[in-house]
Order: sequence, then structure tokens, then C-alpha cells
Amino acid sequence: MAHTDVLVVGAGPVGLTAAAELRRRGVGCRIVDKLPARLPYAKAVGIQPRTLELWDRMGMVRAALDSAAPMRGQIAYVNGVEQFRIEMQLPPEVPYGFACLPQYETERLLEEHLARWDTRIERGTELLSFEQDEGGVWSRLATPNGEVEEFRSRFLIGCDGAHSVVRKTLGLSFEGGAFPEEYMLADVEVGWSLPAGYGVRAMHMTDGSTDDLMVCIPLPGTSRYRVSMLVPPELSVQEQQAAGGEDVAHGLEGGRAPGLEHVQAVLDRLAPEPATASALRWSSIFRISHRLVDRYGDGRVFVAGDAAHIHPPTGAQGMNTGVQDAYNLAWKLALAVAGTAGPELLSSYDAERRPIGEEVVSRTVRHAKAGVTADADDASTILLREAQLLLDYRGSPIVGASTPGHSGPDAGDRAPDCGGLVRDIAAFPLRLFDLLRACEGHLLLLYADGQDTAAQSTAAHLEELAAAARRLTHGQVDAYAILAQDVRADVREKVLAGGLTLPTVHDSRGEFQRAYGAESATGFLIRPDGYVGLRLASGDASELAEHLSRVFRT
Repeated sequence: MAHTDVLVVGAGPVGLTAAAELRRRGVGCRIVDKLPARLPYAKAVGIQPRTLELWDRMGMVRAALDSAAPMRGQIAYVNGVEQFRIEMQLPPEVPYGFACLPQYETERLLEEHLARWDTRIERGTELLSFEQDEGGVWSRLATPNGEVEEFRSRFLIGCDGAHSVVRKTLGLSFEGGAFPEEYMLADVEVGWSLPAGYGVRAMHMTDGSTDDLMVCIPLPGTSRYRVSMLVPPELSVQEQQAAGGEDVAHGLEGGRAPGLEHVQAVLDRLAPEPATASALRWSSIFRISHRLVDRYGDGRVFVAGDAAHIHPPTGAQGMNTGVQDAYNLAWKLALAVAGTAGPELLSSYDAERRPIGEEVVSRTVRHAKAGVTADADDASTILLREAQLLLDYRGSPIVGASTPGHSGPDAGDRAPDCGGLVRDIAAFPLRLFDLLRACEGHLLLLYADGQDTAAQSTAAHLEELAAAARRLTHGQVDAYAILAQDVRADVREKVLAGGLTLPTVHDSRGEFQRAYGAESATGFLIRPDGYVGLRLASGDASELAEHLSRVFRT
């Protein structure tokens, strides 16, 4: 009987991310999708900076940057008059900006990345049912040749969208509602003089209420946009709830597709200047719902992406949130398959990701009704939140306790990037993300400042912490000593002569100290997904051991 470690159902961006990360970590994986081919639709198009950071760690960010277009800002119009213009510029320490890429291109890049591990999508293969027991999951698959295959895996991940078979079979609730409006999407070229790289939101309002709407998101190519608009009555394909079925009115629908004349009519009504639509590549009608599962898995079966949460496309949060679901789950499953996962590790997937899904659903519904600027936060905070750089896992069962009274990230926060890290042999400074990129497991950063003048004891203490981390993680940690900017060259030589065998980098510009609020003997354990698992304020090996016992099998 055929078997593997993990069966991934659904080969969209979420399923492909899960499969690629599992294979990169040496986990056996099979990925199936019921569609016979990749859909050529520009559905999800916004790529958030946080997703680019994950792609950097996966080793595929260069290909993404080669294919994507920059998203420089947004311009909003009401009744033809400009209301505001947002420049989507992030702080200089954030390594990537906002990007636009059609979903089919994202899937192509992920599929090519997955092929590095000789793993390919089994298309035309549909999950019919499954049953799980203590040791694994039995799945029944309908294959392209019409046969039904029984397949055994240790775990199952449902990335099969809003109408998920995995979610329904698990019996997960999917509470929420649907927006009454219908929308049409079109991938077109728009001839106007508005600046390239800017999203355009144009509304018509009467007595304070929006009665017409158009949103244009730039795509790679000249004057190319994905345009979202309200559906005219002649194209409406409102569906009635199926008797006894799950009503999830979300995503693309059948019926008559909009033509160039429908797009042009909207431009004539709402564009801030005369504009012409041309070169229609694709169009469709779609509906929007907002729903969230009551839990992200049960036993050995999990859901991710649209199978777990659906919401308005405002702010391009959906696909990016799903990609982070998959990344969060994949590194934990890899440890479970290897037999080194701690008792709380797999359950932490729901504990960490469901609150994120709940916040994203709530926020996108609010923004769909009142706009992004309806939030009371300042513009820079809103931008960082939309970039998904403010999400955190504080309070997670596998994250260390909060340590107040310092600057920089706390346990559960995203690990920020910084530059100016110098190594003895390299003739150029590194960024911290350069160290992260080469690390598949945890990364332990041990900071020593200029007060650590007892070079021999400093070296011994750092070595002790690193050795404890290696032992407690079954060797799945890389450790570096970060020597502060004010550590003189002669002191650095004494530390190294004192027996320090750890790889060492010098914080030559003090960027690491400022970004992390590092003090003498501070340690930072960075998880495989780029979040701080533990801020080790005291340099105490027992504190490190207690934390790692929740992540790894002792």
C-alpha cells in the first residue's frame, strides 16, 4: 500500500508552500489537486513584505522579485476628486517592499521551487474521503484514470479552499456570513496618465453612502491592472443556498463573464480622467464571504488558507495569511515526523494561527465597509500591519515569557533584519537575514557587549549555552556569537583565544544592538519561521532548557 509522511490536498499557493517547506526539511510529501491544470487567473495578486521574507528564507525570493511588479502606493478618489495618496514606503530596516504578482505566476514559481526536491503536483486527483487513527490517516483518492486509490499518510493538510472537503469531513464549523454584493474582476490594460505602480480606488458616494466602486491593482506589464467592480444587473448570478448544504458564497462563479464593454462602462463612470480599457485577458464574477473555522485541525489532520478562513480581499491579506499558515505548520510537522517534537508543538499551530485568522477576518471586513483609513492608528502603523510585519505569537504555549523593560522584539515577535554584521573572512558586511537564510532549524544569537572584559569566562559561557541548545534540540540549531560594536579588536581576539569556537560576527555599526535592544549576555532564539521564540535576558541555561522542552522532545 502506498504511503508517505504528509499528504497535502490542494496545489494553490498555500498547499505548494506547505509541500515545499516539508520537502526542504526532508519530509516525504505528496501533493494532489483535483484541477487538471493551473488556472490562468489573476485572483490573489498582492504580495506582502512578510511573504517575501519567508520566500527569502525558502530560497525563492530572487525568482519572485524577477517576476513581480512593485506596489508603490495607493490613490483614492470620491466622485472624481482625489481624497488621499498613500506612499507605501516602509522603514529602511525592512528588506522588502510591497509587490504585485498574478496568482498563477505565484503558483508557477512555487511549483518550480518544489521541483527541486523531485516533487510534482498530481493533477486531476481528488480527495474523496479520509479516516484517521492513532498512527496516521487513510485517504481515498479519485485518480485521473477513473480509479479510486487508498493511500496512507502520517498527517494530512487540507489546503483545498473555501469549499474544503477536509474541513467538512473533520466536521469543523465555519461560522460567518456573506456580503450581498456581487463583483466582477477583469485583467485588462487601462490607458490613462495615472502614475504606474499605484493602486487606484475610485468611489461614487451619495449622501455619505458608497453606491459605485472600482479598485485597480497594478500587475506586471505596461498599464496592466486587475480591476474589481460592482456587477451590473444583467451579469448577476446570485445563487440560492443549496438545501441542506454548506452555503459558502465565496470566490469565482460561473455564468456570463464580463466583457470589455462592462469594464469600460465602469471606467466612464468612475475614472478620475478619460480612460480606455483594452487587452482583456480574463474576467469573472465573484462573491465575498467572511468565515473562520472553530479550530485549525483535529488529531493528525489540519486545515490552512481558505479552508480555514475567508474574508474580503481588502489589503491583500488572504493568500499571504494562508502562506504563513502553511509555513508555521510545516516546520512543526517536520519535527513531528522526525520524532523530535515536544508535546505541545502541533497543538500550537491552532493556538498561534487561529487568533491571526480571527484578527484578519475582522479587520478586512471592517476595511471593506469603511476603508483602511477608518482605523485610528497612524499611517505608518497601518502600513506595517497591512505588510503583516506586526503579527506576533505572544502568549503561545511554545513561546517564552514576555520580558518587559527593554527595546527590541519580545518573545513571539517577528525577528527584525539588520545590517553591518562583519565576519573576519568576508570582505563585505552581512545582514541578519543572510544568517537566517542558511538555517533550516532554530538560530541562537548570543550577544556579548564591551563590558564582557573577562574574555575566557565569556567564551566559556557562550560555548555552554550553545552546547546546551544543540543537545536539547537534537542538533537542530545553529548558534552565533554577536560581538557588540564597542568590543575592541584586541578584546575580540582575547574572546576567540579564550576558547570560543562558535561562528562569530561583529555588530560593526550597532544595528543589531539597536534593532534587538540587546544588552550584555542577552540571547535570542529565533524559530524556523523567523519569530523570536525566546528572549534570554539572563543568559541562564536553565531558562533555555525549560523553553526548549516545550518545542522539542526531551
